[in-house]
Amino acid sequence: MSPNDIARRIEDRLAGATARVEGAEAHFSAVVTAPGFEGKSRVEQHRMIYDLFREEMARQEIHALALTTRTPDEWEKERRHHEG
Repeated sequence: MSPNDIARRIEDRLAGATARVEGAEAHFSAVVTAPGFEGKSRVEQHRMIYDLFREEMARQEIHALALTTRTPDEWEKERRHHEG
């Protein structure tokens, strides 16, 4: 799988999600923002993503997928903080 394939699946399956994915050779990292994360713990948010790639992970097409997840509100607060 390519980073674009991973990002596209996340965005297609999680309503309103945006995903930025980097990596190669079965090792990837993703930053995902989605309204569906609201009210869920980080573990629950990550599980939502991992569930999308269960088969690829079982076949080792994705060996590692490091995640950063946040709600749109968290993203906005982070963006404003960095703008200063």
